[in-house]
Amino acid sequence: MIIINVKDGESLDKALKRFKKKFEKTGVLRELRSRQAYEKKSITRRTTVKRAVYKQTLNQDVV
Repeated sequence: MIIINVKDGESLDKALKRFKKKFEKTGVLRELRSRQAYEKKSITRRTTVKRAVYKQTLNQDVV
């Protein structure tokens, strides 16, 4: 459960923004979307490798 303490004089918009950030960090929505359709382990492994390769090429270009 996510708990957000609203400070005195803090606007509701700021508190809602903090809640959204915390909720995004937990990864609940990402996991929910991934569970909507079954994906084989080999395909998930393949996508993670593709992402890693892509990030590696980005890091090499920067350096």
